[in-house]
Amino acid sequence: MNECMRTPPSLLSLSIDSALQSLLGKTTKTTSLSLRLPQTVGPYAWAPSELHMDSTKLLSLLRTCITSKSLRPGKLIHQKILTQGFQYNTLVCKNLIDFYISCHLCPSAKLVFQSIENPSSISLWNSLMTGYTKNLMFIDALELYERLLRYPYLGPDSYTYPSVLKACGALGRVGLGKMIHNHLIKTGFLSDIVVASSLVGMYAKCNVFDPAIQLFDEMPERDVACWNTAISCYYQNGQAQKAMDLYEKMRTSGFEPNVVTITTVISSCARLLDLERGREIHKELIQNRFVLDSFVSSALVDMYGKCGCLDMAKEIFEQVPRKNVIAWNSMIAAYSVTGDSKSCIDLFRRMTDEGTSPSLITFSSILLASSRSVQFQHGKFVHGYMIRNYVEADIYVYSSLIDLYFVCGSISSAKNVFEKMAKTNVVSWNVMISGYVKVGNYFRALGLYDEMKEAGVRPNAITVTSILSGCSQLTALEKGKEIHRTVVDSELETNEIVMGALLDMYAKCGAVDEARNVFNRLPSRDLVSWTSMITAYGSHGQAKEALKLFDEMQQSNAKPDGVTLLAVLSACSHVGLVDEGCCYFNKMIGEYGIEPRIEHYSCLIDLLGRAGRLNEAYQIIQRTPQIREDVDLLSTLFSACRLHGDQDLGVKIARLLIEKNPADPSTYIMLSHSLASGNKWNEVRKVRLKMKELGLRKNPGCSWIEINERIQPFFVQDESHPESEMVYQCLKLLKSHMEGNELFPHWGSAIFHTI
Repeated sequence: MNECMRTPPSLLSLSIDSALQSLLGKTTKTTSLSLRLPQTVGPYAWAPSELHMDSTKLLSLLRTCITSKSLRPGKLIHQKILTQGFQYNTLVCKNLIDFYISCHLCPSAKLVFQSIENPSSISLWNSLMTGYTKNLMFIDALELYERLLRYPYLGPDSYTYPSVLKACGALGRVGLGKMIHNHLIKTGFLSDIVVASSLVGMYAKCNVFDPAIQLFDEMPERDVACWNTAISCYYQNGQAQKAMDLYEKMRTSGFEPNVVTITTVISSCARLLDLERGREIHKELIQNRFVLDSFVSSALVDMYGKCGCLDMAKEIFEQVPRKNVIAWNSMIAAYSVTGDSKSCIDLFRRMTDEGTSPSLITFSSILLASSRSVQFQHGKFVHGYMIRNYVEADIYVYSSLIDLYFVCGSISSAKNVFEKMAKTNVVSWNVMISGYVKVGNYFRALGLYDEMKEAGVRPNAITVTSILSGCSQLTALEKGKEIHRTVVDSELETNEIVMGALLDMYAKCGAVDEARNVFNRLPSRDLVSWTSMITAYGSHGQAKEALKLFDEMQQSNAKPDGVTLLAVLSACSHVGLVDEGCCYFNKMIGEYGIEPRIEHYSCLIDLLGRAGRLNEAYQIIQRTPQIREDVDLLSTLFSACRLHGDQDLGVKIARLLIEKNPADPSTYIMLSHSLASGNKWNEVRKVRLKMKELGLRKNPGCSWIEINERIQPFFVQDESHPESEMVYQCLKLLKSHMEGNELFPHWGSAIFHTI
């Protein structure tokens, strides 16, 4: 049996020794005991002259041992209790249990309890149960409670339930907690403020917040602990504003907040980014001379850091005399918010130099800062530290590492980290899939999604949202439909983000009817969903439906933004509604107060260009300073000039484009085609020679097709596909048929030449 550490010498321990010296004589004789608890301790054994002692004296000495956690004298007193025959005295046994509990010797306390033939006093059960919960032995506490329920002529009282409910909360046994709740209502114990407060705490620990708040609201009397639990419930449930409101109600009810209260409300201010209220609370603490311990100080540092007041956060941090890991993490997180990874690393080095070991939260914060600042070396430094010090990372640290490597373009490093992660958790798959989507490797993202399903991991809302984005970019409709079935099977149809991603996928894949069906089933329609549906109609030539939906959106009191107006202008452009498009462009500025961006001007220029109003479009470009030299807009107008055969304006724009971007082969090629259509062969030859001089070549085009829910990519003159020979034979056959078709006499040679 391990002994607990003795307390440092003090007047109290000296008084115990003095008392024992007076009561005990020195001898080598050892008393044989039937109970396997204390034997002769140290140099002391009971002297024959002191065999008969009053139980009151023994209890007094035992309680002193409990207070001072003095193990050896306490064991000696226990030996005297046994020899005097007081081991069946209820009060003595209770104090013996309390003594061993105070020294963290729960097995010894249990032996004392088990030695009692008939533990008919509830105080004995309560003492052991309380000891179990204090020492985090929650299963033992519940087992003892169940044994108590089976014990005849004895039942739990108001001192039993706080320990039992604490054990339920710690173990997440909300079902048992609810049963106890019903029993408390029937027996009337719920009127006890401590019991009711413990029940609120149990629900809060089990993350069952609604019953906790309801119970709190129904309590006729409340204490500070109960207020704290209710405030914490709101905070943990993501309702920081309600936590703040309840804090104000607590103060108006005459209760003084303690450290727990203040820590929670300051954290609520941080979550709400309510700098003004946070400052007020801080000022009140100073005025009331409230002692700022490390927890309150850390919460203040976190609040000021998240609200952008780094100087104030640093000032409070430096005032903390003994900085624990929470204080260090709060300051590192403050720098992480701004992406200042260098300051995070400096603080990390100082933290370790001062003897504080970093936690996993420390690493996550620094890695997040490194991702935000795209500092590959800083993230690599942290990763190296973890490897050198054998830090066992959790799923969140691994995810932060993978995200960092993707952001910094080190895909191979991200893959290496992923290989070390457990593949049973959907989070690890999600971070890789979203990483591939972010860097535009949609094919690999879809492949990894299939691997995840084969591994038996069920996708969640984040998985579905990421992979639908990949399907949208590849216009992989069949794959998107497969994922839609997963959405239905996983009961994610009430998730607005998932449904929005599904709507966007169908819209970009050209499945307008399916997109509208999803739109109609949305639980609520936000600006993004309205815009996605308008875009779907506009992109596929259904401009009237797009404009009609835009009118419905305005009637629903949803205010359009620049993206919505871009969708409307694009819809007008696709079907040549020139006047309507110009009208909406003017409304965007005058009625909605939206400053046009390059994208809006691009739609307007495209709209006018398609309608052949080339000079009008050119004049708009020339008189608008912010777009006068924009290469993309000039390229759009150049394409329109070629479409309508305006060679003079086309050549003028082409020369501007070559002057601005002489290394772009597409401009030379389009200019060559334009000149060739006007039979200006000498000019064509000059353009081709210029391209040859500059070493410019047209980038090979890429296309893909979806077959059996698999994406097959093809490049120009591509022979890498395993069935490329058959593909080219098929194309040759198609060419021969197309050349013989009177409706398309020139298509065959053009297509074959391109391939």
